Amino acid sequence: MAESQRVTSATTLTVAYDDTVCKLAGDWNVQALSARGEVVARRKALAQVKDDAHWDLSSINTLDAVGAQLLWQTWGQRIPTAIELTSSQQALFEVLAQYPIEAAPAAQTSSKFDWLRALGDGVYVALEHGQGLLLLLGGLVLNLGQLIARPARGPWREISAQIFRAGAQALGITALVGFLIGVVLSYLSAQQLATFGAGQFIVKLLGVATVRELGPVLAAILVAGRSGSSITAQIGVMRVTQELDAMQVMGISYGQRLIMPRVIALAIAMPLLVLWTDAMSLVGGMLAAKWQLGLSVVWFFERLPDAIGLTNYWISVIKGVTFGAWIALAACHFGLRIEPNTESLGRGTTASVVTSITGVILIDALYAILFNEMKL
Repeated sequence: MAESQRVTSATTLTVAYDDTVCKLAGDWNVQALSARGEVVARRKALAQVKDDAHWDLSSINTLDAVGAQLLWQTWGQRIPTAIELTSSQQALFEVLAQYPIEAAPAAQTSSKFDWLRALGDGVYVALEHGQGLLLLLGGLVLNLGQLIARPARGPWREISAQIFRAGAQALGITALVGFLIGVVLSYLSAQQLATFGAGQFIVKLLGVATVRELGPVLAAILVAGRSGSSITAQIGVMRVTQELDAMQVMGISYGQRLIMPRVIALAIAMPLLVLWTDAMSLVGGMLAAKWQLGLSVVWFFERLPDAIGLTNYWISVIKGVTFGAWIALAACHFGLRIEPNTESLGRGTTASVVTSITGVILIDALYAILFNEMKL
């Protein structure tokens, strides 16, 4: 039977075959395959070889992993029964056989029930995170019991360091935002109140809105974006660098050394930051009221105690403690779930901030309903 020969590249590839033999020659490496159209040309040439052909690779000059992968895919990820290989080529294909390439996932066809599947996936993920947060909260309660029983063995240095990072270092940004919000709220309120000749009520409006609602929520959002993301990233880096694995091997509890100090620190720092934000917001509102309505600073301060009341300050402090504990728990939860890669670190930090802020708003809404029922 006459032999036919096909030459697809004069310098790198020769495919010569009759009905039974396929002989390859030339270079099958990344340099040869990097030329424009080379991979497509070789795939077309290899596709013409019959399935039961005898393969001869002994004349190939150079064969690396890239060229071997091209042949491996042509063979259906298995070494043909009739083949002639060198020892180095045999070892290369044996490695490819040990680590098969997974097939690409089939494209999912759209269905009118896709929204139901997406809803179910969302509910499942939410329940999974809820279970994780509940377990984290249970472990925190146990660790707090141990701290109360043995206070001398508590991580007081870490708690002090976290209070400084989350509290003292956040005074500047919370003061600036609180002051500006007070100016904006007072300015807009003054315009409306002046229309009805009720400018004196701005003290009541500004004081209650700031102390009871805006101050705690603003401080919590700033802390969630600043300290919450920092906690998640810090714990996530410990996962990436295998420090958490080392702690587990050494028998050191995550809860006692990582979670509890941060929760206690934020539960202490947050109400103080809330009061600080309230004060700066009232100062900004007072200056705006003096400029817009001509109200005296002395008169403003004299009316503040009656306008706000001690109850609103206690509500503000309670919200601050709750928000701080929630932000720390959510940040630690997402930090511990980060996988040892940088992509997961970015996703986890983003999810931590979004979840913390959403939870703060939800808790604030629940407090509003609760205090309204209690007539506070």
